[in-house]
Amino acid sequence: MAATPGRTAQDDRKHPVDATLPPFKMFTSGLQHVAAMYAGVVAPPMIVGPACGLGPTETAFLMGASLFTAGIATLLQTLGFWKIGAKLPFVNGVSFAGVTPMVAIGKAQSPGDALPVIFGAVIVAGVLGFLLAPYFSRLVRFFPPVVTGTVITLIGVSLLPVAFNWSQGGNATAHDYGSPVNIGMAALTFVIVLVLRRVLRGFLQQISILLGLVAGTLIAIPVGITDFGAITEAAPVGFPTPFHFGAPQFDAAAIVSMCIVMLVCMTESTADMLALGKIVDRPADERTIEGGLRADTLGTAISPLFNGFANSAFAQNIGLVAMTKVRSRFVVATGGLILVVLGLCPVAASVISLVPLPVLGGAGIVLFGSVAASGIQTLATAAMDKGENALIVAASVGIGLIPIAAPRFYHDFPKDMLVVLDSGISTGCIVAIVLNLAFNHFGKRRGEPPLEVIPQQPERGAPDARPAGAH
Repeated sequence: MAATPGRTAQDDRKHPVDATLPPFKMFTSGLQHVAAMYAGVVAPPMIVGPACGLGPTETAFLMGASLFTAGIATLLQTLGFWKIGAKLPFVNGVSFAGVTPMVAIGKAQSPGDALPVIFGAVIVAGVLGFLLAPYFSRLVRFFPPVVTGTVITLIGVSLLPVAFNWSQGGNATAHDYGSPVNIGMAALTFVIVLVLRRVLRGFLQQISILLGLVAGTLIAIPVGITDFGAITEAAPVGFPTPFHFGAPQFDAAAIVSMCIVMLVCMTESTADMLALGKIVDRPADERTIEGGLRADTLGTAISPLFNGFANSAFAQNIGLVAMTKVRSRFVVATGGLILVVLGLCPVAASVISLVPLPVLGGAGIVLFGSVAASGIQTLATAAMDKGENALIVAASVGIGLIPIAAPRFYHDFPKDMLVVLDSGISTGCIVAIVLNLAFNHFGKRRGEPPLEVIPQQPERGAPDARPAGAH
């Protein structure tokens, strides 16, 4: 078919990941990503700040800094430069994996030294991860569909308890936690999102999550669960002053803890990039993962300069990509710009925070369930009837579900081990990789080919070598 007049052959070959949308669609789709991740970005500083002796005002400053640095890290991932960035619709934000060790570090230090020690450890961990990225990315060969499908499924299933917690109110100590009103608002938002997905078409269907959040928030106002306090107290402008809490300090024990966190984040980001590559039909090859890990770790290394923490992938936004089918990385880059603005303008950030957690939880059930569904689709291509693939999936999912089904299962283990053990994604991923090696590589008879091979991504800018219509 001839190229469209006014377009080049290169334009006709442009992958949806590299496509741009009209400005309004770009903004609203990017805002939808911000709405989906906002609670996850501000939650870690809300926990770490008080643990380090900060009051409400300083904790709010820390939250703004986390939004700002999440935006910077997201721009590094989506736009990239040199060999940095996956150049996929990949959202970065503050990693939950670091919350427990950072709280432990904060409690072990005097209030004035807690955050400088944490920031020093995060800087070292980020630099170490950046240096390790080229070697870590080579693990991609050990992520065939039986592994990636298992990990993607675990990502979705692991995120569902977060949505359930939001649906109940988010704060287990609150008097209305799990109340019929909170759960009712979550259920109503859940239904609204499903109805909008069913009845809308085109672009409006793509932003059905955002429309559902707006509708749920408006309904929540007369119900009485929308808090306007953040808007009335927020300042119009607030730049995250570099090293606001003091120059970084370097403590050996803290550095070891955060380096472990960095390795966990890199493992989860690798799995997330593989998942996202499948969803957007641009398989994440070794080069893509290397660039993505470099962006992760560089974003982590520079975050403490602006009072931020370690950054890693936000799996909930993968669910949004899967559901909306909007694959443009520039949409997510727009979300990154919005995050930067929110970090510089507390009043604007407080508008996003108007969305009650029960409303966000109702939409989250759909989002996170979409991730699990994508994992199941990948497992359908994993030759489950051959070799021991079914056993690999069974064992990996079983181990990965332990932190979800029995949160205190590892309560008597050393705290440093809990960084890995309390992450079902990390433990399930490790088990899947080890069992795949044992059964499909080291356990193969001599001369017998491996069951699965990961297709490599063609060079960017080169035409796709697959036959027309192939998937």
